[in-house]
Amino acid sequence: MRMQKRLGGFLAAVALIGMVLGFTGFAHAQAKEVVIGVMYPMTGPSAQIGIDALNVIQVALDIINNDVNINLPLGKGAGLPNLGNAKVRIVKVDHQGKPELGLAEAERLITQEKVHALFGAYFSSVTNTASQVAERMGIPFMNADSSSPALTERGFKWFFRTSPHDEHFSVVMFEFMKDLEKKRNVQFKSVAILNEDTTFGTDSSKVQEALAKKYNYQVAAKIAFRAGTTSLDAEVGRMKSANADVFLPSLYTSDAILLTRTMRNLDYNPKLLIAQNAGYTDPKFVSEMGKDAEAAITRAPFALDLAAKKPLIPVVNDMFKKLSGGRDMADVSARAFTGFLTLVDAINRAGSTDPAAIQKALKETNLPADQLLMPWTGVKFDDKGQNIGVRAILQQLQGGSYHTIYPFDLALKDAIYPVPAWSQRK
Repeated sequence: MRMQKRLGGFLAAVALIGMVLGFTGFAHAQAKEVVIGVMYPMTGPSAQIGIDALNVIQVALDIINNDVNINLPLGKGAGLPNLGNAKVRIVKVDHQGKPELGLAEAERLITQEKVHALFGAYFSSVTNTASQVAERMGIPFMNADSSSPALTERGFKWFFRTSPHDEHFSVVMFEFMKDLEKKRNVQFKSVAILNEDTTFGTDSSKVQEALAKKYNYQVAAKIAFRAGTTSLDAEVGRMKSANADVFLPSLYTSDAILLTRTMRNLDYNPKLLIAQNAGYTDPKFVSEMGKDAEAAITRAPFALDLAAKKPLIPVVNDMFKKLSGGRDMADVSARAFTGFLTLVDAINRAGSTDPAAIQKALKETNLPADQLLMPWTGVKFDDKGQNIGVRAILQQLQGGSYHTIYPFDLALKDAIYPVPAWSQRK
């Protein structure tokens, strides 16, 4: 009995000390490392996207875990100061672009790898299934690069997206069309919409169709096809017959390559092509298509040529090139870098690996523009988990690389219009 009383007194004293020091102090002592599950395609037709994302996340880890002294979240000092300088470790997963695999791997990362948060997953369809697991299990899910608007319309409490979605991007496309009409004294009357049939493509086409009506453009054709198809001859033939002024494709890398080759073979040459990112910003697409992709326009949240206005870009890009064999950062890698730092910054501010504490810190995020590579006003989430500081830009392939052409106040090149004939592309 005396021993039990002594034990009870000891436990009470420990509890009292815990109350005095606070939960955060206890978390500092316990958190030796923060573990984040990272989900990307690392095999298959979009593998380069996943490889680039993993390389740029390694850059972020180097910045976080070491003292590099640059003006980025956690860019000064080593580790997470509010968790006793704990280091961050990732567990990477190749979901192969398969929603069912993404779901299963999300469950494994949470239940077996004991990750404190999930990060990914590029494909909107995979992000959709994986984030459902995180929502059910009460684990924060940070998304940096999936653009389906529906992802932040599900009423989820654990889902956060730093990047613009397809409605943000599509609005800037239609604003560009209207402004280009004024600048070049031309008039666009119709658009043609082509999309692959995953969550990304389907949602994109719905948004573009609605915006076309809002901006008073006729939808001359709206065609969906199965992702990963082996032929687009029929679809391109219908697009050519529709003869719309502006062509709006939404598709991933292998389909973007097939589409471009088919357009050349069938001599389909719209006056303006504005792509919904994805395949068109994959460096693999640019290198394989060469001059055939000249004058293609894509929406983007990032551009290397904004370095004069964003001095952090060349600093991070140089670090990335050392890991990637000389490759430059592109759209998706820059978004992954920004989203990952945002997540870890919130974990540090939470001072804890408790999911609810991280969730609260994410809701309170307010990163300033000068700590971002992106041309955004900052990172701050609304009650749906969507960053309200986003700003979309348009880039055009000119001379083998992308250059910012819109908004005009950020433009570093004038837009090429109309798109040159196939025989005139250099």
